Amino acid sequence: MFRRVVGFVFFLILVGVAGGALIATGLTAVDGAERWAVVGIVVLGFVAFGLGARRMFRRTWAPVGELIDATTRLGDGQLDVRLKSRRPGPFVAVNASFNRMAQRLADEDERRRKLLADIGHELRTPMTVIRGQIEAVIDGLHPPERLADVLDEVDLMDRLLDDLRVLALAEAGRLELQIESVDLTQLVTDVLDSFHARANAQGVSLAMERESEIDEIAADPYRLHQVFSNLVSNALDQMPDGGSVQVRMAAWPDRVTVSIRDSGPGIDDDSLEGIFQRFEKAGDSKGTGLGLSISRDLVEAHGGTLTAGNHPEGGAAFIVELPRQIASPP
Repeated sequence: MFRRVVGFVFFLILVGVAGGALIATGLTAVDGAERWAVVGIVVLGFVAFGLGARRMFRRTWAPVGELIDATTRLGDGQLDVRLKSRRPGPFVAVNASFNRMAQRLADEDERRRKLLADIGHELRTPMTVIRGQIEAVIDGLHPPERLADVLDEVDLMDRLLDDLRVLALAEAGRLELQIESVDLTQLVTDVLDSFHARANAQGVSLAMERESEIDEIAADPYRLHQVFSNLVSNALDQMPDGGSVQVRMAAWPDRVTVSIRDSGPGIDDDSLEGIFQRFEKAGDSKGTGLGLSISRDLVEAHGGTLTAGNHPEGGAAFIVELPRQIASPP
């Protein structure tokens, strides 16, 4: 664009000098009516040149004006503003970049609105239960001992608020990990042990298998415990009438993987694509709907990946892949 402007100004100067020289030469060589004819021709030439220069100038600077106007409107909150596609030229890439930026802002705004609506819905349910129980006790409809039932709803709200805090820190890139040397095998074993009573009550067997010896890895043990607890808990939710959960661990020189497979109904195709979205729940789940989303964020904060799918032999399968070392904690 700068080269175009410089070239255009230089062209104007050149035409002005040439036109002045032409007028001076023409007027000295002729007289009378011919002189006026020369002046008329030169004037018409300058008018034609001016009109052409005006058109060229508008074509050159019109995209700049449109970009400035669109940027101003976007800054004022009009997230639906878009720039029109142009013929090949220097503004094609600029317009495309602006439109992508505007679309990302619109998508983020939509996600923010949906998150606020979901939070309000999730908080409203336990609050309604708590209010109803307390009013019933005050009115003498329920004995004071029934207030113990309120604790379950309070715990649900407490988990929701803690999950929202972790989610906000992860999205802001401010989630701090306490990295230390972790015995991953022992950590997963401890997670499974914490679910044995629940699994036995449901008739679910828990099993762990190591394909290779796994040395200690650099990680945050508390956050990894949270990840694997979420995955095992979700697996048990899918098998209220019995089944099995198989945990398989494998190691490579630079990474380790932990797969958790259940023998439940699996994940239907419609839910698989958005399974890691916030407040995504399966069936009549009593969770907050944030467990998988937070688990993915925590794994990615370690530099790893969390993927979901269906096992060929049936049931859902989640695979956690982690690096052995983290170069610099997030």
